[in-house]
Amino acid sequence: MTTEVKRSQRVGERIRQEVSLLLRGLGDPRISGTVVTRVEVTDDLSYVRVFVRRELGASEAERKVLLRGLDGASGKIRRDVTRGVGLRVAPGFKFLYDEGIDAQHRIEEILQEIKAERPDDPK
Repeated sequence: MTTEVKRSQRVGERIRQEVSLLLRGLGDPRISGTVVTRVEVTDDLSYVRVFVRRELGASEAERKVLLRGLDGASGKIRRDVTRGVGLRVAPGFKFLYDEGIDAQHRIEEILQEIKAERPDDPK
């Protein structure tokens, strides 16, 4: 039994690397401090969902500004990623804010609150 990785996953990882490098080179202050957390690519490589977040977290307003900045730069990003990865056809890009880490932190906070509210076990 072989554990073959799908082509879309391999290309997705290359796209993640390329987008990460490109974001560092863009001079847009709306995009500074952005981290690409993951990339999802359709099997036919025609569409890419790029999940991003701020290094230090962001308010709802900051998230909107970040996503507007990325949407504004999406043409350049799309063109440069297509060349850098060596794709024949430029995929469509959609940028989304990755809230998974924020949700994980909130769950940890709730668990700590529950633990603090419990009386100590008399043992």
